Amino acid sequence: MPMKLPDIRQSLLEQDPEFRRLAEEHSRCEVELEQIHDEAYLNSEDLIQESVLKKLKLHLKDQMESIVARYQHLHGVMQL
Repeated sequence: MPMKLPDIRQSLLEQDPEFRRLAEEHSRCEVELEQIHDEAYLNSEDLIQESVLKKLKLHLKDQMESIVARYQHLHGVMQL
């Protein structure tokens, strides 16, 4: 039975330290973004930080997806 994408990600979280580190950093960025969005007023520093966090979060996600794609390629897994 082919592995589904959530199963691959879970397996990588459990077995791949780099994937886990990226996922943790991605989650940390999300928490920081939520804190910024909870503010009643955003100053220019908040707006810059928001932009930096969004770019970092996207970069981290791209790296994670690259690891997933490499896993799929190495294990002959098709995306479902």
